[in-house]
Amino acid sequence: MSKVTKVDLVNSVAEKAGLSKKDAGKALDAVLESITEALARKERVQLVGFGTFEVRHREARKGRNPRDPEKVIDIPARNVPAFKPGKGLKEAVK
Repeated sequence: MSKVTKVDLVNSVAEKAGLSKKDAGKALDAVLESITEALARKERVQLVGFGTFEVRHREARKGRNPRDPEKVIDIPARNVPAFKPGKGLKEAVK
């Protein structure tokens, strides 16, 4: 399985949108920054056909270190980003 880097995304956006790589990079950075800012405000970001980004709350829980199963640690509650794929993305990945 290969991976797609940010540079690969910039190149793809530039080619598909007919933009320079510099402008495509700025556009991608702006989109990612906007999503990050919305999640920081605990807002959902819904991209119809692609998916939804949201913040989910994880409750505090106990955990164990696999190397030392006797030692129990407390894992604090926290908010985590989550992504739920949309129907279009699910069908494209089949």
